[in-house]
Amino acid sequence: MKKNMGNTDRLIRFIVAAIVAALYFTNTITGTFGIILLVLAGVFVLTSIVSFCPLYTLIGLNTCPAKK
Repeated sequence: MKKNMGNTDRLIRFIVAAIVAALYFTNTITGTFGIILLVLAGVFVLTSIVSFCPLYTLIGLNTCPAKK
């Protein structure tokens, strides 16, 4: 897999995932909606770790800085 996510994008996804996880575990968001958001947060963390987003490939987006 070729990286298609820049550091800023990875950091934003990780922060959003951490906020969602905190809201879920403090019972601020609950039920089916909370579980869906928690799964989405897990996907955000996974894509941040591997620096690759399959959705970006489908729409042709690349936030990774250009190599010289």
